[in-house]
Amino acid sequence: MQGEDDRVVHAGWLIDGSGEPIRKDMVFAIKDGYIHDLKPAGQQNDDDPNVLDLTFCTLLPGLIDSHVHLFMSGTDDRKIRDFQLQAPFDDINDVIADHISQHLAYGVIAVRDGGDRRAHARRYKTECPVDGNTPIILKVAGKAWHKPGRYGRLIGRPPEGQETLAEAITKATEKIDQVKIVNSGVNSLTRYGRETPPQFSTLEMQAAVAAAKIRGFKTMVHANGHIPVRIAIDSGCHSIEHGFFMGKENLKRMADAKTTWVPTAYTMEAYAEGGIAPGVARKNLDHQLEQISIARKLGVRIALGTDAGSLGVHHGKAVIEEMKLLIASGHTLPEAIRCATMNGAKLLGLTDIGLLDMGMRATFVAVPGDPSDLPDSLNRIECIFINGRMYGS
Repeated sequence: MQGEDDRVVHAGWLIDGSGEPIRKDMVFAIKDGYIHDLKPAGQQNDDDPNVLDLTFCTLLPGLIDSHVHLFMSGTDDRKIRDFQLQAPFDDINDVIADHISQHLAYGVIAVRDGGDRRAHARRYKTECPVDGNTPIILKVAGKAWHKPGRYGRLIGRPPEGQETLAEAITKATEKIDQVKIVNSGVNSLTRYGRETPPQFSTLEMQAAVAAAKIRGFKTMVHANGHIPVRIAIDSGCHSIEHGFFMGKENLKRMADAKTTWVPTAYTMEAYAEGGIAPGVARKNLDHQLEQISIARKLGVRIALGTDAGSLGVHHGKAVIEEMKLLIASGHTLPEAIRCATMNGAKLLGLTDIGLLDMGMRATFVAVPGDPSDLPDSLNRIECIFINGRMYGS
């Protein structure tokens, strides 16, 4: 018996999320929200009301932004940013809802939140469950962990008293999806290449990652510089966030350990374009693009993350800019799409999205024009399907 949302889709071009070459003139069936019978187009009748004619569009999996901060906007208005840093949840829940809508407007159907000091994103997920109007998958870290007196207050808190990091992670009872640890300072905008010392030792990080694993959580680690990144990789963490100035040897370690890297390169371009230390920011960006190029050659798994909420990094729209930088670093368009789909899905533990293939959920984005218009055509999405149903229908 045919479900009310079952149909056949005829795509002009299909980028499946695997990184493999683009396919032209493809059809597939949607049955009970899943993809079936994916194949080259044959003799089907596109005038059939059960056939959705998207021959003028390129289809790709719903996008995933693997590093965002939903409580903050990318605005450069200091009053707004100060307000969002201090505001109670009752004032921030609408901000978060708006940011979720912005992500969806650019084809982003899942985000991984990197934390805020009041855990507003975690509370939003708990108290304001996403409904059919904004069907986005939200993975939250709650409050990140940092060393007392070190960087991280904007997004988290240190262990209490004499607790070790592992003890604090073990004792914490809040409902989260992943553990976030800060193991360095921020990327310098005044001194090119400056590295900060690690916040936690290798033994501390290993114990912390093990404690998170016992609780069933992956660990994402904010780390820049050679030593902080090396410690994070050696600890067995699942992803390195940012990773500026970590060096080729760490990239080799990541490839061997199958650690995912979320480079957030656009943050530096946003600073440069916003006139904030443009010289250093641009040099930081150029170095990061060199590292991404090396990582691609070494086989490091890269997941697209924008750090949306940072100054000048706007929710949703920044995905286009981050994808452009991946391409500038040497990724082909299908490879850049893979970073924003299949790789992100693996990192977030989402097993049935991120790839347009038989047996996967029919969650995809259709943009007008051929693939040469991407990623800019994400500015004018034709339609979005979530679990086989057209969003907004």
